[in-house]
Amino acid sequence: MDQKILSLAAEKTTDRLQAFLQTLEGDDLANLLQNQAVKGRAVGALLRALFREGSPCSEEAGALRRRKIYTCCTQLVESGDLQKEIASEIIGLLMLEVHCLPGPLLVELANEFIGAIKEGSLTNGKSLELLPIILTALVTKKGSLACGKDELSGEESKKQLISTLCSGRWDQRYVIQLTSMFKDVPLTAEEMELVMEKVFKMFSKLNLQEIPPLVYQLLISPQRGSRKRVLEGIIAFFNELDKQHKEEQSGDELLDLITVPSGELRHVEGTVILHVVFAMTLDCELGRELLKHVKAGQQGDFSNNYICPFSIALLLSVARIQRFEEQVFDLLKASVFKSFKDLQLLQGSKFLQNLVPHRSCVSTMILEVVKNSVHSWDHVTQGLVQFGFILMDSYGPKKIVDGQAIESSPGLSRTPNQHACKLGGDILLETFKIHEMIRQEILEQVLNRVVTRASSPISHFLELLSNIIMYSPLVLQSCSSKVTGSFDYLSFLPLQTVQGLLKAVQPLLKVSMSMRDSLILVLRKAMFARQLDARKSAVAGFLLLLKNFKVLGSLSSSQCSQAIGVSQQVHVDVHSRYNAVANEAFCLEIMDSLRRCLGQQADVRLMLYEGFYDVLRRNSQLANSIMQTLLSQLKQFYEPQSDVLPPLKLEACILTQGDQISLQEPLDHLLCCIQHCLAWYKSKVMPAQQGEEEEEEEGFYQELDDMLESLTKRMIKSELEDFELDKSADFSQSTGIGIKNNICASLVMGVCEVLMEYNFSISNFSKNKFEDILSLFMCYKKLSDILTEKAGKGKTKAANKTNDSFLSLKFVSDLLTALFRDSTQSHEESLSVLRSSNEFMRYAVGVALRKVQQLKETGHVSGPDGQNPDKIFQNLCDITRVLLWRYTSIPTSVEEPGKKEKGKSISLLCLEGLQRIFSAVQHFFQPRVPQFLRALDVPDNEEEVEVTVTQRAAFQIRQFQRSLLNLLSSQEEEFNSKEALLLVSVLTSLARLLEPTSPQFVQMLSWTSKICKENSREDALFCKGAMNLLFSLHVAHKSPVALLRDLSQDIHGHLGDIDEDVEVEKTNHYAVVNLRTAAPTVCLLVLSQAEKVLEEVDWLITKLKGQVSQETVSEEASSQAALPNHPVEKAVIMQLGTLLTFFHELVQTALPSGSCVDTLLRDLCKMYTILTALVKYYIQVCRSARGIPKIMEKLVKLSGSHLTPVCYSFISYVQ
Repeated sequence: MDQKILSLAAEKTTDRLQAFLQTLEGDDLANLLQNQAVKGRAVGALLRALFREGSPCSEEAGALRRRKIYTCCTQLVESGDLQKEIASEIIGLLMLEVHCLPGPLLVELANEFIGAIKEGSLTNGKSLELLPIILTALVTKKGSLACGKDELSGEESKKQLISTLCSGRWDQRYVIQLTSMFKDVPLTAEEMELVMEKVFKMFSKLNLQEIPPLVYQLLISPQRGSRKRVLEGIIAFFNELDKQHKEEQSGDELLDLITVPSGELRHVEGTVILHVVFAMTLDCELGRELLKHVKAGQQGDFSNNYICPFSIALLLSVARIQRFEEQVFDLLKASVFKSFKDLQLLQGSKFLQNLVPHRSCVSTMILEVVKNSVHSWDHVTQGLVQFGFILMDSYGPKKIVDGQAIESSPGLSRTPNQHACKLGGDILLETFKIHEMIRQEILEQVLNRVVTRASSPISHFLELLSNIIMYSPLVLQSCSSKVTGSFDYLSFLPLQTVQGLLKAVQPLLKVSMSMRDSLILVLRKAMFARQLDARKSAVAGFLLLLKNFKVLGSLSSSQCSQAIGVSQQVHVDVHSRYNAVANEAFCLEIMDSLRRCLGQQADVRLMLYEGFYDVLRRNSQLANSIMQTLLSQLKQFYEPQSDVLPPLKLEACILTQGDQISLQEPLDHLLCCIQHCLAWYKSKVMPAQQGEEEEEEEGFYQELDDMLESLTKRMIKSELEDFELDKSADFSQSTGIGIKNNICASLVMGVCEVLMEYNFSISNFSKNKFEDILSLFMCYKKLSDILTEKAGKGKTKAANKTNDSFLSLKFVSDLLTALFRDSTQSHEESLSVLRSSNEFMRYAVGVALRKVQQLKETGHVSGPDGQNPDKIFQNLCDITRVLLWRYTSIPTSVEEPGKKEKGKSISLLCLEGLQRIFSAVQHFFQPRVPQFLRALDVPDNEEEVEVTVTQRAAFQIRQFQRSLLNLLSSQEEEFNSKEALLLVSVLTSLARLLEPTSPQFVQMLSWTSKICKENSREDALFCKGAMNLLFSLHVAHKSPVALLRDLSQDIHGHLGDIDEDVEVEKTNHYAVVNLRTAAPTVCLLVLSQAEKVLEEVDWLITKLKGQVSQETVSEEASSQAALPNHPVEKAVIMQLGTLLTFFHELVQTALPSGSCVDTLLRDLCKMYTILTALVKYYIQVCRSARGIPKIMEKLVKLSGSHLTPVCYSFISYVQ
């Protein structure tokens, strides 16, 4: 039969073929096609004959026959019985003929396909290739088609078919094919939305492995409007998947319940990201859509899913496309900074915390991306490294504070800049740990920044370098050439950078001999460089090496406080006996180099003297070498004859070059170093070496003791005239003699301080020794008085104030404890010698104050263990305990009037010390605050119940509250403003430790409020302190707007109205507001608080606006979205309403011209700007079904009646 059809088809006319085909039964044709196709014979030729010649679409019979052929062929192709080539050929021929079919038949055919898809009866889906051709052909059909009961145009029937297809169920085998099919059909935006919705619904039903190809099909869709929808869908899907995965991992489910293994999920995400980036390289518009999408999320609501770990990873990967690089990093940087800024705003306001749910911070998401990138996300890693450095460069510390770079306290008190910089460091450190490939690049970039940025602070890069090296020094051996290369720049870098760099690379020096050798060569060269800084760097480097290469027999590390590179200490200390012996030779060689420094400038010697004590403590076997060096140095300036006065050759310590007079030998520092080394040696090494003593060693320790003893006796006997430093001497800074005398005076004072500490350490509470200490102090005091007097007014007084004390923090702590708390009977008589001198006790507390101030400014103190946080903290606890006891048991009012003759009373000094310590502890030792407060408590019984920080802080607060109440109850003329201010400052520091939800906090707030309500002191400073405390507590509890309104009424009452004829009623809510304090003190305070409230309101309105712009257009969505915003909107309006009444009062007040008026005008501008923003928001919102709420209408009326009219009269008043 097939031959006959083919031969008839070959004739010129088609009549006979058509007539023959008419005679065939429907099944005959189907059987014929099936036989031909299965046998693989020339089915193509047969089909062509059937179509072109035998079934013209112009006749109904022909069209129906075509329709049957189509059905038959699709069944054949789906049966799976045909060879691939034949199936493809059949489909190809069918495709070519689709456009010939009349519209109604096309609709039928399409419905047949849709039915098959819904029933899932397709076996291989090959025939689906026809469907897009059928749908496309439908659009071209003119006229109306009968579609079911309706008459529809081709375009409409296509739409209906697509709608039917998307509403039915899809077998997951065909999702990719169906999605791919739609890209060949011209779709309207509405149809595209239907398709997208269906595809994204199917995402969750597919296996993970099927998602990347599906995403690829979506991305290459040529429909322009769909880009945004595709990106949103992909990001939302993976964000949801990540969340589920996280919950599963953190939940308590059994492991076999976890649906997707972590690795598989990350690999799929990685592949999808690659597809998206590839699509963006072909279509820039897609990249712009992504950036727009994430930007919108940045503005937006309180719980958007726009910024999530997946979208961040995607952005970082997109950054590899050059045209998007800058935009991506700017966007991420802005997101990070905004996230930290929002966090800061939220933490500072209880009002906002109640309204806005806390959401995860961008920083945690970025660190999650770093963690996920372990699953071969190489395309993300490069972006992470770049971004880490961008954050560190942009937000690193901006200027160097004298001394060490101040480490900001951990936690809340960091600024957004510091948080962002730390995040950069964390990203780089974590990336370094995970990815071996990129380690060299990170190390290289960090070292480049350390070496090239000499002028700007780089403490954050040094910290990162240190963390990288600590993580694994052995890993870095492969990059050792990079580190060694950076050593060449040591001579040109600032001292602080050199110290930081060497401290950071120190663990590497222990595992790499070649690196150590190259460092020593560099340091030796630097020791004789022309620049002073280079020589100081050399000394710093050598001292560090001495500290860290232990010599055999040295005391164990447990006695060393700073365990630099503890993890490596183990490798090194247990290496072998050989290593320790080699270390000894190495250390003695360095000691030789350092001895040469003793002939250099005072600054270089000073560094040595300050460093030797630490070296000795960590490397006790070097004691002989160090002590002999110090002894021979001291002998150059010491008068050996016991009857010669003065006992020191001060002339030799001063260098005169022409007109230039400078210090050559810091003798006071030399003695200080000797004294500390000797004390440590006696307490630690001698007990450990009893019985093995060598005579000569014993000899020079004894000699040093004798010298210090003799110095003490002769210094006491010496008069100031012996040093040529009596009152008649010249101390002016403009003459050579004056400069020389100033240098000598400071040396003598330093020596006196050193000898005081020495005598106290060996005194064992002997009365004679304490008398010696007092005599030394008198010598110190006389000189100090002369200098103060001679300096008179002006700058040198300030210079004298900052003069550092030689007393160590430990000694200050011991001395204060002995003076104020030691009640041992046997010590009574000897201590009475020191206690009898009020001057001496004031001096002791004064030194403690200076030490704490130094800690606050530089992060460390001078003297031994001054860089060791543990020891500093311990000493601070002891000092605080003593000062607290002294202040609370002997208040200032009780101190004898005679003892207040000059300067502050001891109690007041103690209070000042407490104020400084409380703020320093919170800044530098935030995590140890509980320990600090425990140390202040009187220990009752050991097994105490757990007491919270809030309870301990509240106990201390009560003591200071009592003191303040006593002070406020005194007469006006007896009121000590300075003390009141310090007490408020202490209370402010302690109040920060209270948990805002605790009853203690509420009690503190009501107490402060009561103080402000009931005490009317005409003292602006006290008023400012008390009001600031009240505001800081109020803000942590609830919004302060009502408080502001009350205060504005008080100010108005006291200052009167701008219209002099108007009599203002005095409200007197807060007595602390009076004529003296109302302006500018209280006025500026309330205005700055109002400004903060306006800032919060502005922030909330921006959030609300962002939400509106993200809402979908459909009405039901906007009506649903209306609900969550309601409390926020109401709160905003209430805040603004109360602020309106606040401004209403102030604008009518007769304020003095100047800062008050300027600030008020500025705040009024802000107020109107924010009211405008709110009105714009409501205009935007009321386009949807919601109207403007009544409460908003009231606010607008209130501003029109209460604020605007009085503003005009205020402007006239100001002019």
